[in-house]
Amino acid sequence: MWIPTEHEKYGVVIASFRGTVPYGLSLEIGETVQILEKCDGWYRGFALKNPNIKGIFPSSYVHLKNACVKNKGQFEMVIPTEDSVITEMTSTLRDWGSMWKQLYVRNEGDLFHRLWHIMNEILDLRRQVLVGHLTHDRMKDVKRHITARLDWGNEQLGLDLVPRKEYAMVDPEDISITELYRLMEHRHRKKDTPVQASSHHLFVQMKSLMCSNLGEELEVVFSLFDSKENRPISERFFLRLNRNGLPKAPEKPERHCSLFVDLGSSELRKDIYITVHIIRIGRMGAGEKKNACSVQYRRPFGCAVLSIADLLTGETKDDLVLKVYMCNTESEWYQIHENIIKKLNARYNLTGSNAGLAVSLQLLHGDIEQIRREYSSVFSHGVSITRKLGFSNIIMPGEMRNDLYITIEKGEFEKGGKSVARNVEVTMFIVDSGGQNLKDFISFGSGEPPASEYHSFVLYHNNSPRWSELLKLPIPVDKFRGAHIRFEFRHCSTKEKGEKKLFGFSFVPLMQEDGRTLPDGTHELIVHKCEENTNLQDTSRYLKLPFSKGIFLGNNNQAMKATKESFWMTSFLCSTKLTQNGDMLDLLKWRTHPDKITGCLSKLKEIDGSEIVKFLQDTLDTLFGILDENSQKYGSKVFDSLVHIINLLQDSKFHHFKPVMDTYIESHFAGALAYRDLIKVLKWYVDRITEAERQEHIQEVLKAQEYIFKYIVQSRRLFSLATGGQNEEEFRCCIQELLMSVRFFLSQESKGSGALSQSQAVFLSSFPAVYSELLKLFDVREVANLVQDTLGSLPTIMHVDDSLQAIKLQCIGKTVESQLYTNPDSRYILLPVVLHHLHLHLQEQKDLIMCARILSNVFCLIKKNSSEKSVLEEIDVIVASLLDILLRTILEITSRPQPSGPAMRLQFQDVTGEFVACLLSLLRQMTDRHYQQLLDSFNTKEELRDFLLQIFTVFRILIRPEMFPKDWTVMRLVANNVIITTVLYLSDALRKNFLNENFDYKIWDSYFYLAVIFINQLCLQLEMFTPSKKKKVLEKYGDMRVTMGCEIFSMWQNLGEHKLHFIPALIGPFLEVTLIPQPDLRNVMIPIFHDMMDWEQRRSGNFKQVEAKLIDKLDSLMSEGKGDETYRELFNSIIPLFGPYPSLLKKIERETWRESGISLIATVTRLMERLLDYRDCMKMGEVDGKKIGCTVSLLNFYKTELNKEEMYIRYIHKLYDLHLKAQNFTEAAYTLLLYDELLEWSDRPLREFLTYPMQTEWQRKEHLHLTIIQNFDRGKCWENGIILCRKIAEQYESYYDYRNLSKMRMMEASLYDKIMDQQRLEPEFFRVGFYGKKFPFFLRNKEFVCRGHDYERLEAFQQRMLSEFPHAIAMQHANQPDETIFQAEAQYLQIYAVTPIPESQEVLQREGVPDNIKSFYKVNHIWKFRYDRPFHKGTKDKENEFKSLWVERTSLYLVQSLPGISRWFEVEKREVVEMSPLENAIEVLENKNQQLKTLISQCQTRQMQNINPLTMCLNGVIDAAVNGGVSRYQEAFFVKEYILSHPEDGEKIARLRELMLEQAQILEFGLAVHEKFVPQDMRPLHKKLVDQFFVMKSSLGIQEFSACIQASPVHFPNGSPRGCRNSAPASMSPDGTRVIPRRSPLSYPAVNRYSSSSLSSQASAEVSNITGQSESSDEVFNMQPSPSTSSLSSTHSASPNVTSSAPSSARASPLLSDKHKHSRENSCLSPRERPCSAIYPTPVEPSQRMLFNHIGDGALPRSDPNLSAPEKAVNPTPSSWSLDSGKEAKNMSDSGKLISPPVPPRPTRTASPARHTTAVSPSPAGRSPLKGSVQSFTPSPVEYHSPGLTSNSPVLSGSYSSGISSLSRCSMSETSGFENQVNEQSVPASSVSVLSYGGPEEPVRKESKTPPPYSVYERTLRRPVPLPHSLSIPVTSEPPALPPKPLAARPAHPENGTRRTEPGPRPRPLPRKVSQL
Repeated sequence: MWIPTEHEKYGVVIASFRGTVPYGLSLEIGETVQILEKCDGWYRGFALKNPNIKGIFPSSYVHLKNACVKNKGQFEMVIPTEDSVITEMTSTLRDWGSMWKQLYVRNEGDLFHRLWHIMNEILDLRRQVLVGHLTHDRMKDVKRHITARLDWGNEQLGLDLVPRKEYAMVDPEDISITELYRLMEHRHRKKDTPVQASSHHLFVQMKSLMCSNLGEELEVVFSLFDSKENRPISERFFLRLNRNGLPKAPEKPERHCSLFVDLGSSELRKDIYITVHIIRIGRMGAGEKKNACSVQYRRPFGCAVLSIADLLTGETKDDLVLKVYMCNTESEWYQIHENIIKKLNARYNLTGSNAGLAVSLQLLHGDIEQIRREYSSVFSHGVSITRKLGFSNIIMPGEMRNDLYITIEKGEFEKGGKSVARNVEVTMFIVDSGGQNLKDFISFGSGEPPASEYHSFVLYHNNSPRWSELLKLPIPVDKFRGAHIRFEFRHCSTKEKGEKKLFGFSFVPLMQEDGRTLPDGTHELIVHKCEENTNLQDTSRYLKLPFSKGIFLGNNNQAMKATKESFWMTSFLCSTKLTQNGDMLDLLKWRTHPDKITGCLSKLKEIDGSEIVKFLQDTLDTLFGILDENSQKYGSKVFDSLVHIINLLQDSKFHHFKPVMDTYIESHFAGALAYRDLIKVLKWYVDRITEAERQEHIQEVLKAQEYIFKYIVQSRRLFSLATGGQNEEEFRCCIQELLMSVRFFLSQESKGSGALSQSQAVFLSSFPAVYSELLKLFDVREVANLVQDTLGSLPTIMHVDDSLQAIKLQCIGKTVESQLYTNPDSRYILLPVVLHHLHLHLQEQKDLIMCARILSNVFCLIKKNSSEKSVLEEIDVIVASLLDILLRTILEITSRPQPSGPAMRLQFQDVTGEFVACLLSLLRQMTDRHYQQLLDSFNTKEELRDFLLQIFTVFRILIRPEMFPKDWTVMRLVANNVIITTVLYLSDALRKNFLNENFDYKIWDSYFYLAVIFINQLCLQLEMFTPSKKKKVLEKYGDMRVTMGCEIFSMWQNLGEHKLHFIPALIGPFLEVTLIPQPDLRNVMIPIFHDMMDWEQRRSGNFKQVEAKLIDKLDSLMSEGKGDETYRELFNSIIPLFGPYPSLLKKIERETWRESGISLIATVTRLMERLLDYRDCMKMGEVDGKKIGCTVSLLNFYKTELNKEEMYIRYIHKLYDLHLKAQNFTEAAYTLLLYDELLEWSDRPLREFLTYPMQTEWQRKEHLHLTIIQNFDRGKCWENGIILCRKIAEQYESYYDYRNLSKMRMMEASLYDKIMDQQRLEPEFFRVGFYGKKFPFFLRNKEFVCRGHDYERLEAFQQRMLSEFPHAIAMQHANQPDETIFQAEAQYLQIYAVTPIPESQEVLQREGVPDNIKSFYKVNHIWKFRYDRPFHKGTKDKENEFKSLWVERTSLYLVQSLPGISRWFEVEKREVVEMSPLENAIEVLENKNQQLKTLISQCQTRQMQNINPLTMCLNGVIDAAVNGGVSRYQEAFFVKEYILSHPEDGEKIARLRELMLEQAQILEFGLAVHEKFVPQDMRPLHKKLVDQFFVMKSSLGIQEFSACIQASPVHFPNGSPRGCRNSAPASMSPDGTRVIPRRSPLSYPAVNRYSSSSLSSQASAEVSNITGQSESSDEVFNMQPSPSTSSLSSTHSASPNVTSSAPSSARASPLLSDKHKHSRENSCLSPRERPCSAIYPTPVEPSQRMLFNHIGDGALPRSDPNLSAPEKAVNPTPSSWSLDSGKEAKNMSDSGKLISPPVPPRPTRTASPARHTTAVSPSPAGRSPLKGSVQSFTPSPVEYHSPGLTSNSPVLSGSYSSGISSLSRCSMSETSGFENQVNEQSVPASSVSVLSYGGPEEPVRKESKTPPPYSVYERTLRRPVPLPHSLSIPVTSEPPALPPKPLAARPAHPENGTRRTEPGPRPRPLPRKVSQL
C-alpha cells in the first residue's frame, strides 16, 4: 500500500533508471527528485526538472537528503536543508552545463575552456564544503572563492546578478527593497569598478650578474630612491654573489628574493627609482696580481638604476637586464646613482666588462594579507621583507618597532705624514653599558642575517672619503640605555702584508642623560687619534671624552682644538617605545617638576603626533592626574590638551589609535570626578559661541564632543559605582542645561559672518555620535526626546547657508543610522522630525543623494510584512508625508538630461535607483487600509486624477529597461510585483470615480498604456528564460503578464460605450500584447479585437479604421521580431469568435459583419505570412536574394491587396537600400522608379517623409530622377538613363532653367559616350525552381528566372543558391517534379540556365548598328526565356541518328521583365513544344549558312585581324560534307520512304534542299574570298578545301554555278549604307535591297546543352566532344559528351581547338520598304505584345510583310580576360551550330558579330518549322517546284529561333560542371528567333490555331515593338504592372533622324498588318497621387 512519506521528501538519483516497469519514471543520474509516497522499496514522485510527470522508481536508486517542506499537502514545496551556497552552486552548475555546450557549438573556444576550469574549481570547492571539515575562517574563505567564481561565470554567460549577504543568496521577500537595492548595487559596483589598491609592493628576484671577468665575490644592494627629494625611501635588500655572479645561497630563496612592502600610491611615480649598488670583495686594485695581498677589501664595482614607472604597465618583468655603470672617479661613488638618474654622462660610464644585472621585478597591489593569499607560492618558498624607512602611512596600535637607522656619511682625515692619501676603512661596533660588544644587531639589509660588526668599503687614496652607506640597528629597548656606537678608522695598506692600521676612532651614545635618545639628523663626530695597539675594549677610558663637535662644548674646548679630523654620520630613530622629545618627557614626569605643568600642557600641541600616540595611555593618565591634582587651576588647560589629543586621532595617520583610546576609557580611565569639570568647561565654551569673534578653538572643542561625552559618561558611571548613584538628579540637570545651551546656539541664525553657521555645522556633524553615550545613562525615550528637541531647534529657513543645510541633513542621516533609531519607541518619536526635514529638502530638490540615503535607511528598518501596530503607524506617517513628494521627485530626476561624466552619471543612476527602491518599499508595505486612507484623503476628483496620472507615469518610468542594469532581473521582478499589486488597488478607484458621466479619457488611456508596456517588458518574457529560472519565477510570482492581461480585459469590459474613444488608438498596443507567445494571455486579449470591430461597426457601419490600424501596427511589430506561426493560426481563430454574440446584432447585420470580418482576418493572416517571412529573412547576415525577394513580395502585397500607399513607399525604400547594399544598381533604379511614378511635376507641397525633407512634389521628383539616373549609370544601363535625362531636361527647358538644362544635356551626352566606349558584360539567366514546404511562403513550389551577376556562370550561381539555402537539396534533372516533391517537408532546388528571347528585334537586325548598342537590347526587357532538350523518338537508327532526333523546346514567360525591381521574377506560364527531326535539320542549316555569311562579310570588309575563323568554318563544313555531313540529311529525309510516309513535310524537304544548295553557293563564294586573303603558309590547306568542295558539289548533284554567278554576281561591298565605324557593314543584294542581319535560329551552348554532333562516319556514336577555344588557342575546354543534333561535319576536318561560338545570324531578306522598318523609338517604347503563335506564318499581303524583331544575343562573349587582343578588337560574333567534324569545331566564336553575304533573290516560299506535335501540311502555293535548276540564295522569310540558355562561350561559361547532370544531356539552344514568323504565303487556318493565344480563329498580330528599356510592364493576360509614368514616352509623328533616339516613338502604320484580337494590355492606370508623401 502506498503511504505518503513523512521524512523522505528529497533525494538525488545515484543510478539511472529506465522506467521500464508500469508507471515507471525514467531518471538520469544526478537528477533531483521529490518523493510523495513509498511502498515496499519503491517511491512515487517526480523529477524536479519536470514536475508534471509523476511515476515510481526504486528507493535504492536514490540518495536521500534532508529537506524542509513548505505548504504541506497537494502543493507542497521541498527545500533542501543544506548550506544555501551549496544549493546555489548546484543549480548554477546545472544551468551552466547546457550553456557551456552551446559555447562549443558557437565556437567560442576561449570562454568554453575558461568556464570549464571555473566549473571544475567550483566542484572542488563544493566537495570541501560538503565534507564539513573546514575551520570557520577557512569556510568563509572557500565561500568567498565560490561566490566570486559564480558571479564571474554568470557575468560571462549573461546571467542575472545574484544578491548576496555574507555569501548566501538573499530571498528578496525577506528583506526590504531598499536593502535589496543596496546589495545589488554593491555587487554591481564591485563588478564594475575594481577598488584601487592603496598599498603596493615590489617583488624583486636577483638572478645573476653577467660579466666577462668577475673572479671575485660581490655584494649587491637594492633600495628605492626618491630623486625628487634626493633620499632613499626604503631599507636595503642585501645579497651576496659568488665568483660566477650567481647568488651564494640559491637553495634559500629569501636570500635572493625580497618584497619591498607598503609603498603608497604617491610612491608609484616616475621619479622613484630602484637603485642597485654592487661592491666587489677582493684586492684593492682590480688589476693587481693575485698574490699581491691576501687581505680582502670591500671596493666599489658598479651601479644600476631603473625607474619604477617602467613597472606600472602591470606586466611581470621576468628577464630584465640592467646596465651596470661605474663612476670615472671613486670620489663620486656616493652619488653615482644620482648622476645616472640625471644622465650626467661625463661622470660615469659602462663598467669595463660591460656587465649586465639579470633581475625579475613585479609590482603587486593590495594589502599584505591579500598578497599572501594571492601569491602564496612566493611566500611559501620564502621571501625577505624590506620595509619602508620609518613608519608606514598608517601606524597600527600594537606595532612594536625599535629601529635606529645609521648612515655612514663621510670623513675628513689628515695624511698622517704620508705622501699619498690614506685608504680609509670604517669599522662599527655597538657597545652596551657594560662595555661588551652587542652581537648580531647590525643589519646590512634584508636578505642577510644581522652581524656583530660592520666594515665599510675602501676608497683608494682618499682622505675625504664619502660612503653614504645605510645600516639598520634593531637594538632592543632594554639595551638602549647606556649603549653607544664606536667607529674605528684604519688605513689599509696595499703592500704585500696588506695591514690595516688603526689611526683613530669616534663614538656616539644612543641615549642622553635625561632619557632622550640620540636626536635624528646628521652628527659631526670627533675623530680621536690612537695607535694600533690602543685597547678600546675598556670603554670607560674614552666615554668621558667629548664625542660630537656640536654638543658639550664648554669643558672640552681643549680636545676640540686638538683635532681637525671629523666623521659624519646620520641617525634616524623609528621606535614605538623611545622618544627624542624632551617636552614629552617633561610632561610624563610632571610630578618631579610641578612648577613646569602649565608650560608642559601648553607645549603639548607642538609635540609631533606620532610621539603622543606612542605614549597615548601615559599621556592621558598624566592629564587626568593633573586634573585631579588641581581642577580649578588646570581644568581648562587639561580640557584643551584632551581636545587636542582627541582631534589628533581624527587624522587618517593615527585613525587606528581610536580603539586604543576606547580601550583606555573602558579599562584604564579612573577619573570618577572628571565629569563635573568636563561638563562645566564644555558648557562654558558652548555659551561663549554666540559672542566669540574667533571660533576656531570652539570648533575644535565641538569636533571632539564624542570623546568628551565618552569621558563624561564613563566618569559618571565610575562615580555612581563608587557612591551608589549619588547626585543623579544634579547630573541630569547638568546635561539638560548643557543641551539647552546647545539648543540656543543652534537656533541662532548667523548674521553676516559664516563663523557661527560653521560652528553649528561642526556640532551637527559630530552630535549623532553622542547618542550611544547618552543611552548608557538615560532611557531610550528620554534620549529620543532630547535629540528631537535638539534637532527641532534648527532654523528651518531653507535659504540659509547651503553647506549648513547639507550638514543638517547629514546629521539627520547619521541619526537614522544610529542605534537610537533602531528602537521602535524612539523611532516613533524621531520619525516626524526626520520626515519634516526630508520633505523640505525634496521640495527644493536639494541634496537628493543624501535624502535618498536617509530614506533607504528608514525603509531598511521596516521589514516586509511587519504587521506590528508601530510599523503600520509609521507607514501611515510616511505615506501622508512623503508619497506625493517622492513621486514628484522621481518624475523630476528622470526627466532631467543625464549628466555627461561617467562618475556623475553613476551618481545620477544611484540616486534614481535609491528613490525608486524607496517608493517600491513604501508601496509594498502599504495594506488595504493604507490604500483606502490614501484614496479617501483626496478632497476632489481633480486631486485624485492628478495623483493617478502621476503614479501611472512613474510606473511607466520604472518599467523602462534602463532603470536598472540589464542583469538585475531579481530587482525588476520585485518592482513588477509591487507595480501590479498597486495597479490592482488603483484600478478599483478608476472604475469608481472615472466612468460614466465622470469618464476621463486621459487617465484611462494612461492606465491602458501602462498595462501594455508592463506586459511587454523583456524581463517578464518567461519563454526566453532557462527552465529552472522560469520555474523559480512562476513559483514566486506566477505569470504577471496574464494577471495584467485579465485586468485589461476586465477594465475594457467596464468601459461600455466609452470603448469608442479608444478605437482605433488602442489597437496597436493591444496587438502588441497578443503577439506575446503566451496562450492564456492571447485568449484573454484577442476577444477585445472582436469587441472593437463590433463597436466600430455600430458606429460607422464598417471597421476600416480598425483594419488600417491593425495592418500598420502588425507591420511595425513583425519587423521588430515579434509574433510567430502559432499566432497566425490563433488570429485566424478569431473568425469563429464572430458567432458567440448573436444577440448583439440583428441577423442581417451579423451576416454582413461576419463576411467583412472574415475577409479582414484572411487579409491579416496573409499579410502575417509575408511579414513572418520578411522578419525571418531579415534576421540573416548579409544581403541575399531571399531578403530582396521577400521585400518584393511584401511590397506588392501592400500595393495590390491592401492599397496601403505609405507602407508601399516605405518598402520601396527598404528594397532600394537592400539593392544598394548588394550593389544591384540597375534594380535599385527600377525600384526607385516605382516611387517616382507616383509623383507628378507639380508644385504641391509634400511633408517630411523618411529621409526626404519638406519640399514640393517637383523638387522630390527631380531628386528622384537624378538618383535613378545615377543608379542606371552605375548599373551600366545607360539607355534608360538617357530617357530620364530627356524627361528632366524637358522640365528644365519649360522652366527656362538653362544652367541645369546644360548640365543635363552634358550628362546625356556622357551616357552616349559610355555606351560607345565602355564594355558591358551580358549576364547569364538561370531558371530556379523552389520545391518543398520548407521554403518561405513567397518561394514555396514556384519557379523563377534569375539574372546572374557579372561573370557568374551556372556553377557559381548554383553554389550561391545553395549557400543561401544551406538545407536545400539540388535536383539533378530538368524534368518537372511531381506532387510528392511539392508536399515534401524539405527544400529542393532545381537550377539550369535559360536563353533570353528579346521582344524587340529591329535594332538587333539593323545592319551597321554597333554591337555596343545591340548588346543592351539582347539582355534587357526580357519576358521570355527558353531551353531545349534533344531526345530520340521511336527506334534509333545507329547508321543515321538524325532520323529520330527530336527537340523538346520549353518557353518560360515571366510576370515582369528582367531586369526590374528584383534580380528574379516568377514564371507565370510555360509552353512546351516538340520539333521534328526535319525541322531541326532546317534550323541547323539556316544557322550554319548565316554563320558563314557573317564570317565572309567580316573577312571581306577586313574586320578580322586574321582569317583563321573563316578557314576553320569552311574546313568544318566542307570536310563534314565530303565525309558524309549533309549527305546524312539526304539519307534521312530525301529518300523515298520518308517522303511517302511524311507527305505533309514536302515543303519542308524542299526547304532543306534549298538550304543545302544555298550553302554550296555560299561556300563557293567563301572560297573565292578565302583565296584572296589566305596567307602563303595556308595555301595547301586552301587547295585541299577547293578540291574537297568539288567532291561535295558532286555529292549534292550540283555541276556548276558559274552561269548563275555571272548572271547575278554576288559581291560584298566594303562600305555600308550607314557607314558606321566599328559596325559590321550591311550586306547588299545586287539590286540594292538592304539585307537585314538576323540572329541564327539555333545555336546550342557549349556546355550543359546539346553539342553539335557529326553527320559523318561517326554519326552513329551517341556522344562526341565539343572543344571550345578562344581564337588564340590558349583556352581549351573539354565539354561533356552529348548526343549530336546538328553538325554536318566529318571526322577528319576541323582543328581540335575549335571555338565555341555565340549564336549569331545575318540573313538577307526580300525587299522591305523603309516605311515598314520600325525605328528604334518604337522598339524601345512600345508596349509589350506577344504574337499568338511563334510557329506559323500568317497570311498577309507581300507589301505588308515585315521582319520580326530578332532576339539579342544572350551569349556574346562576356569581356573574357583570357581573350587575346585581336579577339577583343573584333566585334563579338555569335555563331550558330558549327557544321564541323566529330571533334566539333564551333568556330567563330567569341569574336565579332558577322554580317551575312548578300544573295540573289529567289522566289518566295513558305517553310514553317512546326513547333507542335500535330502534323500540318501547308500547301506550297505560288512556289515553283524544285528542279535541277539553280536556285537563288534568298533565305526564307519564315525563320524559327530556338530559345535556349544564355551561355555559349565555354571560355566564360563555367557551367559544364554544374552538377545538374541531366542538363548536360538536353539540348538548350543558344540562338533565338522570332517569336512570330510572317510569310508572304497563306497558311491554312488550322495550323495557325494550334498554339495561338486567343482562339482558333484569331489572326496573328504581326507588328513588333520593343518594350521600353526601363519600364515595369506586363504582357496581356497577366496582372498589369503599369508602365512607369515617369518613363512613358509621348508619341511623335515625325520619323527620327538617324541614329535613332531611345525616346520618341513612331506611330505604327496601318498597313503593318492585322492586329491580334486577343485581350490587349490593360491601359496603364493614371499614377496615383501620394498624399503628402
